[in-house]
Amino acid sequence: MSIKEVIVPDIGNFKDVEVIEIMVKAGDTLAADESIMTVESDKAAMDIPAPFAGTVTELKIQVGDKVAAGSLVLLMDTSAAVAPTAAAPVVKSFTPAAAAVVATVPPPSHPAPEVPAHIAPKHRPAPVAEHAEFAAGKLSHASPAIRRFARELGADLSRIQGSGPRKRILKEDVQEWIKAELAKPTGEAIGLGLTPAPVIDFAQFGDIETQALSRIKKLSGANLHRNWVSAPHVTQFDEADITDLEDFRKSMLDEAAKRGVKLTLLAFLMKAVVNALRTYPQFNASLAADGENLVLKKYFNIGFACDTPDGLVVPVVRDVNKKDVMDIARDLAEMSELARERKLKVDAMQGGCFTISSLGGIGGTLFTPIINCPEVAILGLSRADYKPVWNKATKTFEPRLMLPLSLSYDHRVIDGADGARFTSHLRLMLSDVRRLLL
Repeated sequence: MSIKEVIVPDIGNFKDVEVIEIMVKAGDTLAADESIMTVESDKAAMDIPAPFAGTVTELKIQVGDKVAAGSLVLLMDTSAAVAPTAAAPVVKSFTPAAAAVVATVPPPSHPAPEVPAHIAPKHRPAPVAEHAEFAAGKLSHASPAIRRFARELGADLSRIQGSGPRKRILKEDVQEWIKAELAKPTGEAIGLGLTPAPVIDFAQFGDIETQALSRIKKLSGANLHRNWVSAPHVTQFDEADITDLEDFRKSMLDEAAKRGVKLTLLAFLMKAVVNALRTYPQFNASLAADGENLVLKKYFNIGFACDTPDGLVVPVVRDVNKKDVMDIARDLAEMSELARERKLKVDAMQGGCFTISSLGGIGGTLFTPIINCPEVAILGLSRADYKPVWNKATKTFEPRLMLPLSLSYDHRVIDGADGARFTSHLRLMLSDVRRLLL
């Protein structure tokens, strides 16, 4: 065991500042530069970072103590330093039926797309004196750590009543405020303050006809409105080279027809999505009802938006990871037919992990699909089209069939960098059929 002392670093001209918050306890494992406490003078509040990684063995201070540069804060065991988190491994799905097909798949006719290397979050050390936040004249009284926590959740500190010493806002105050806001009706919960839509007699301007909305449209409309205003949407746009994939799909049409299956591109997309969900499990998750936990799912049920005469429904293909593309295509055809005939059961539209909305058969280039909450992401597909793509090997432009991708995700759960990684992973999978079928 290697025990080291952690002392208060140089905090400028501040002396005998008060400890107002301690963020660690004995037994906690810390990374270098992780905040361990917050101190406050009559002019400023600042976080004190851990100078090195290790495990806290003993605290030497408590809330209310006065400290200065050189004061002993805690003892830390550095014999087992915190190791950096490794990148998530790519776990490939495998189906015996697909394995026999892989050997017959030719190599890609075009170089695989260049996928950016893993982008690690930039290191941001905890603020010290030069990054101090001055509390004088501010409506909210909170430490820098609490301000960061509130910003991450989108909480407005000016609307939160602190329960700490001198009405200081604590982490628990922010959490309780978020819970209370989420419990309010949708519009009120996010502070929209919308006025009711005006009631207008349109007949005064000309002839009109009134049509009743179908039951499906009424239900889906309410759900879509709730999902749109309750989840902070971000949409990532990308495109995938599916030239070889489409050639392979067409080569399999006769075999699929013998099995009574209509082999569509969507079946291959579902396989690619499952592979991406395995690699980035935060996309295969839902926020818990308390808003404090993330529920990671170990199953892979993929929903698909199905257009019917009565409106949009979302059937769910279960256990996609255990099926080959023929099985998936058969499920897609059967469930689509049941949906159009209004015979789809309620349980066939439940238990989804991720949704795909395809408009490629109709048209368009890009769009912003609405997340099917409580899922945290949805993939939109538009019409594939041939585009000139530069081939570095031959130094020429080649016509390639490019599929537009529109990935909407819940920004409370997924960061922009991970959104870009997810679509980049899909691009790589779709560009090489051999990867897709493994």
